[in-house]
Amino acid sequence: MTEDKYTSYPLFRGLQRPLEFMGIQGRYIYWAAATVGAAILGFIIGYCILGFLTGLIILVSSLGVGAALVMVKQRRGLHSKKSDKGVFIYSRSTNL
Repeated sequence: MTEDKYTSYPLFRGLQRPLEFMGIQGRYIYWAAATVGAAILGFIIGYCILGFLTGLIILVSSLGVGAALVMVKQRRGLHSKKSDKGVFIYSRSTNL
């Protein structure tokens, strides 16, 4: 009886799971980062042009709208597709 000596490597079994950061998954991480960046940029522009209170309102409103959009979209699914509702009739364009 011969024993083969194979090199064994540890296997990371989490590779089939989507990327997740603080409860936000996959492509929505980029959406959340863009929301935060746009909110900060909006605050800076609003603060420079109209004052602190306006910049703060822009910051809070854009963060709120962006966070709500990300959560609603994520709840529908990471790989959500458009699903048309109704009755569709397909007729063939050529005879077989």
